[in-house]
Amino acid sequence: MYYVYIMTNKNDGTMYIGMTNDLVRRVYEHKNHLVKGFTSRYNVEKLVYVEEASDVMDAIQREKQLKGWTRAKKNALVESLNPEWEDLWYSLF
Repeated sequence: MYYVYIMTNKNDGTMYIGMTNDLVRRVYEHKNHLVKGFTSRYNVEKLVYVEEASDVMDAIQREKQLKGWTRAKKNALVESLNPEWEDLWYSLF
């Protein structure tokens, strides 16, 4: 299984879209700033959206598609499944 996910920072001002085959590990890395880069620089620690794909190429294509969307469209996607922008990290367990 593969996952396309959206994370944001505490005030929902910065979005990060990624893809992984191990969602728990990858979100843990973001939350603990274990990988230097965009998410650690902008304190992106809150998982607000996740979707699954069974094929890696489908997941990669979807990630690229979402990255090309406007911020308004990304916001609407998050709010369609997570209207309160809650951290979904805790629902993974």
